[in-house]
Amino acid sequence: MLSTGHVARLLGTSRQHVVDLCTRGELPFVWVGRHRRIRRSSVEKLLERDLGGLTRDQERSLWLHRALLSHLMTEPDQVLSRARENADRLLQQRPSMMTHWLKEWLRVLDGGVDEVAEVLTSRSPRAVDLRQNSPFAGALPQETRSQVLAAFIRHWRDFHGVAHDRTSEPASASVGRERLANA
Repeated sequence: MLSTGHVARLLGTSRQHVVDLCTRGELPFVWVGRHRRIRRSSVEKLLERDLGGLTRDQERSLWLHRALLSHLMTEPDQVLSRARENADRLLQQRPSMMTHWLKEWLRVLDGGVDEVAEVLTSRSPRAVDLRQNSPFAGALPQETRSQVLAAFIRHWRDFHGVAHDRTSEPASASVGRERLANA
């Protein structure tokens, strides 16, 4: 039986999100004293349901953010500064649907390089949502961005067997399995 904090680490999300999943009945649990405990099999089922695949746009975003990782490692101050400036600027412009995600990005950025790297490469629902609302515009050199997008188009066509189009078909992915297996 796993604690809500342990499940949160496995899923790459907050403990409160796990509690919310339990409260809504999406993640079965039992009470042990005053604490929720969750079966590993329930976490596996949740991963299969929620993380079974990424849309084309989500996978494309993952590829771009993976490419950004090398710049984050070699120029951390510059990349983190650019992201903070972008997030702050967007927050000042006007409240929008992105406000929640930009504030969440600022919390991630405050966590440092390791936390940012985790979000850039994770397939957790939280990371997918964060990447879809990314403050990293301009942090990746245009030439690199173009090369990554060209490689992604080839990958999508070859791996998913579809022509380059604007659809959002799910991509097969075994998400979170490594973390769950190693936990």
